[in-house]
Amino acid sequence: MGLGKKLTLAMTGVGLCLGLAGCEKAKEIAASAAGLPTDKNILFWTDDQRNKAFRMMDTLVPSNTIAAGAEPKILEKGEALPKEFDVGGKMLSIDQYMKDQRAAGIVILQDGKIRLEEYRMDFGKDDRWTSFSVAKSLVSTMVGAAIKDGLIKSIDDPLTDYIPELKGSGYEDVTVEQLLTMTSGVKWNEDYADPKSDVALFNNTKPVDGVDPIIVYMKTLKNEAKPGTRWQYNTGETNLIGVLVAKATGKTISQYLSEKIWAPYGMSQDAEWLLNEGGKEIGGCCISATVRDYALFGQFAMNGGKISGKSIVPDGWFTKAGTKQADIGIPGRGYGYQWWTFDDGSFAGQGIFGQGIFIDPARKLVIASNGNWPSASPDAQKDQRIAFYNAVQTYLDSEKGKAAE
Repeated sequence: MGLGKKLTLAMTGVGLCLGLAGCEKAKEIAASAAGLPTDKNILFWTDDQRNKAFRMMDTLVPSNTIAAGAEPKILEKGEALPKEFDVGGKMLSIDQYMKDQRAAGIVILQDGKIRLEEYRMDFGKDDRWTSFSVAKSLVSTMVGAAIKDGLIKSIDDPLTDYIPELKGSGYEDVTVEQLLTMTSGVKWNEDYADPKSDVALFNNTKPVDGVDPIIVYMKTLKNEAKPGTRWQYNTGETNLIGVLVAKATGKTISQYLSEKIWAPYGMSQDAEWLLNEGGKEIGGCCISATVRDYALFGQFAMNGGKISGKSIVPDGWFTKAGTKQADIGIPGRGYGYQWWTFDDGSFAGQGIFGQGIFIDPARKLVIASNGNWPSASPDAQKDQRIAFYNAVQTYLDSEKGKAAE
């Protein structure tokens, strides 16, 4: 029995109590007995608590199911990649890389075939792990789907056309595109080490008079720069993208994601999307899914968002979404529509503590991985991961060169 299953059994009492009045104490007792966190702020959990909880977040927090379809996509095996790569002039084994990254799983697809699949930390291909901000890239894709469906007219529309509760706030003159690119100019603190930062506080906001708590919090914020003139990373804005999609479609974003992508594209399992204090999905975070399904989403994005030859987003959506729309102050890199971009044409969804989907259309390459970094965003692990991506790219180029000889 894997660690996730053991913990699920230990947390049965917690699962039964979720959402029921009078159960908070019982949840805390059961969580404590299982060595799991009882406070909801993941930024300040211990390493051991994160390691246990990341694989079963939907047991700790209420969630909505992203339903998979009846016909999961069968992933073929391609030629196996080597178990070590030249990373920065030194050979690095997959074992050591996963140890350094504290990775639970990694899947590498090329041309839709599995070329490498490895798991550690008592985690397997059928287990789920939370995405954190990788969810941002999925949420932005649903904006494209809603535009394709005629439910959002244009990314040039004012955000308040869809979320009128934000009139009079810092978002009064912000467009949908500026929200997608995090160029609203609204003041925001994303310091993961600061317990009083916006990112640490906003998910604990309660609904007021039935208003979604994300709207309650975000409408208090003020502009400090002209919209479209400054990029600043802002998880709250992705939560607003989730609100935008839900209001435009009249559906939960879990349901819409299931209908548009998760079921028809053939994801292997249901996923779970964690909910905020108002019972709404946390748009900027927290989808629990298998590594294979994260990789499949990367494959979907790399192929332009097409299912059975039909695009579910406007033509050219991912060409623009996955290329630099905002300068982030790092040479060779940028920010698209909730995707981190590289000037070589590749792009990535990234989440704190080591979650990621890397997509390289030129090499038909997708690398999905998850893990439990020692802190939210440590430079050593971030730099090593990018170096690993580059090493895989270099290997594939050499492989192609040898095949052409």
